[in-house]
Amino acid sequence: QVQLVESGGGLVQPGGSLRLSCTASRSIFSIYAMGWYRQAPGKQREWVAAISRGGSTNYVDSVKGRFTISRDNAKKTVYLQMNSLKPEDTAIYYCNAAGSVIEIFRGDFGSWGQGTQVTVSS
Repeated sequence: QVQLVESGGGLVQPGGSLRLSCTASRSIFSIYAMGWYRQAPGKQREWVAAISRGGSTNYVDSVKGRFTISRDNAKKTVYLQMNSLKPEDTAIYYCNAAGSVIEIFRGDFGSWGQGTQVTVSS
């Protein structure tokens, strides 16, 4: 099982930017598809972005054009660059790893990290 640690959250004004990081414990990080998810207060966790082993990316419609997922296999880290942030982006953001992007889309994981809080407010 891959241990993941999210970081980079914080308080930002609407229209601002943040970059989240998710670092993995395993040296074979490169074989995994990776995903970012978020859970807003009172809502279910939702998938936000995915990146395949080969670097192909997918996004939920609400963040397209504003968020960018990327990965650095040498650093065992996946990033989520978030621009033009909106109050509705406020949530705890989580990452996870899977053998395929399909599994990332499903988001059916037995365990999650602690996440990182993103708050967009003036």
